[in-house]
Amino acid sequence: MTLTKIIVDCSTGVTTEVELTAEEIAQREADAASFAEAEAAREADAAAKAALKESAKAKLVAGTPLTAEEAATLVI
Repeated sequence: MTLTKIIVDCSTGVTTEVELTAEEIAQREADAASFAEAEAAREADAAAKAALKESAKAKLVAGTPLTAEEAATLVI
């Protein structure tokens, strides 16, 4: 499978499909890897915050003191 890009010349309205260069393919792969890394970090952070929030709720119900981190998740 060959990766391509579409170039549109706005002055003429001509659309051209061109194969990506090796550098463009490498950049595309690097960008995809970077995005996947950032997305995994975001999901891990969201899961950690959700776990803290649940822990804080359980402690409030049980009358147990909260940690500063747990309290911060409820005040946001």
